[in-house]
Amino acid sequence: MTSATALATGSTREQILGVARGLIETRSYLGFSFQDVADAVGIRKASLYHHFPTKEALGIAVIRQATQFFKDWDAARVRTPKDALESYFRMYRNTLKAGSGMCPAGALAPGWDCINEELRQAVQELRNTQVMWLTGVLGALLPARQKGASVASLAAYVFSVCQGALLSARMTGRVDDFDAAIAQLRSSLPG
Repeated sequence: MTSATALATGSTREQILGVARGLIETRSYLGFSFQDVADAVGIRKASLYHHFPTKEALGIAVIRQATQFFKDWDAARVRTPKDALESYFRMYRNTLKAGSGMCPAGALAPGWDCINEELRQAVQELRNTQVMWLTGVLGALLPARQKGASVASLAAYVFSVCQGALLSARMTGRVDDFDAAIAQLRSSLPG
């Protein structure tokens, strides 16, 4: 959600979350301050503390919201496993804005040693939620003889490639770089 979209709709808390997510996706967690959020929302910095006592609390809320958005995104659709996987790639490309943004969880990785344990756990939960979902989708695509621990490893690999493709596209500002990495990934997957 862009800052302008966040400002146009929702409660102050929702606006703060939308602005913070946008800043995390484009600047990283370490690249913004409470003052940046307050300015974008149009409130005093002190007012942020009414909703979030610390930047870490705000970061945790953003990541938990992203996890819930992912769960809601999955629950809202009935798809074949192949269509589900393609939808996942489109979600990364379009919703996470390949070429101009990062996954909010991935955007926290560079400052991993600077964030608190609760925020790390929220990031890990988002990753684990996606990897578990991918394990189910890929498990449905693999022949029975190839299932087992290899499915979980393949799911972790797909997640990692998607994160890396976002990062690479962000560095160049070219969504085509994301598309090229995902095309290569597709060619290595079953089904």
